Amino acid sequence: MSEHPVSTTVAPAPPGLPACALVDLDAIRDNVAALNARAGDAEVMAVVKADAYGHGLVPSALAALRGGATWLGVAQLPEALALRAAGVQAPVLSWLHVPGQDFAPALEQGIDLGISTAWALDQVLAAATTTGRTARVHLKVDTGLGRNGAWDADLELLLANLAAAQAAGSVEVVGLFSHFAYADAPQHPTVKAQQERFEGILEQAARAGIRPQVRHLANSAATLTNPSAHYDLVRPGVSVYGLSPVPDLGAPEDFGLREAMRLVARLSSVKDAPAGQGVSYGHVYTTPQATKLGLVPMGYSDGVPRHATNVGPVQVGRQRYAVAGRVCMDQFVLDLGPDTTAQPGDEVVLFGVGAAGEPTAQDWAAAIDTINYEIVTRVGARVPRIHLGGEQ
Repeated sequence: MSEHPVSTTVAPAPPGLPACALVDLDAIRDNVAALNARAGDAEVMAVVKADAYGHGLVPSALAALRGGATWLGVAQLPEALALRAAGVQAPVLSWLHVPGQDFAPALEQGIDLGISTAWALDQVLAAATTTGRTARVHLKVDTGLGRNGAWDADLELLLANLAAAQAAGSVEVVGLFSHFAYADAPQHPTVKAQQERFEGILEQAARAGIRPQVRHLANSAATLTNPSAHYDLVRPGVSVYGLSPVPDLGAPEDFGLREAMRLVARLSSVKDAPAGQGVSYGHVYTTPQATKLGLVPMGYSDGVPRHATNVGPVQVGRQRYAVAGRVCMDQFVLDLGPDTTAQPGDEVVLFGVGAAGEPTAQDWAAAIDTINYEIVTRVGARVPRIHLGGEQ
């Protein structure tokens, strides 16, 4: 586990906002530095897809680069183009595409492209002809996940076509990569099997004349738990933002990470309620005693899961509560108890820094039977991101 202490200092939310997501860019920087230390001789590609897991694409990418990342990874090409438009010049890989997409801007902007299908290679080659530029590509192979990636006869054909295109100067095969199915369970037999399959494909590629500059397989979980899978480049995603990809094996602070996002709101009202009062739609919660109800102006349109009804963990002051009653589109209720001193305007923490005693994205994930990735990425566009630290 980590030898580096993790800061537990948190910044309060600014007054006057119904809700906001406070994003600590220094935490992202420090998380990447911790991942970089674990990566050994491998470089770090910080994955900033999905608006940097909800944290804000460009500020998070810049923070990751300050932490020592030398590559950035995104799923979709518009994300990569947005990074270039913001002046980011680091190598960027985009790997999930659809037929008919215009690859010319990617080549013009020096963006690396993941290739896993014959149609994608054909269309990238057409863009190379149109632009007069050599396409930088990474071959995505399926080693057992059964998702994106080439295998079997498709792989054999792609290798032959890539070798021919590279010999003609149309493409440069920069990388070869794959993705684990069970990296969050390091002892699962598929982990070893996929790694062996990956190495077999590397040998197959070499026989076809393809010798990539970078081989990459490790996601966050493998970066933290499987040094043998680091190869030339690791691709951490959720751990960049301070969330543990292996919560059964350790909390963020156990790996030298800290959560970068605090999702906070302000109490809109606090009012008396009698015992036996049904709360919110369907009255699925009833007050067991005379109490005070606090209204929080966030709901499922802001990313608060509707199935967090009666279970979502929330903190007001130093007191922990669960959502009381049905989560609505714009609001939910807390049963604050009869003796609360909470007032309208008080800060409500939905999730934040676990080492500071706050509820976490992992706590929410456990409460509703999902993963912490989903909790942070589902925070809605109506919730402003306020970036702290870094070069802001």
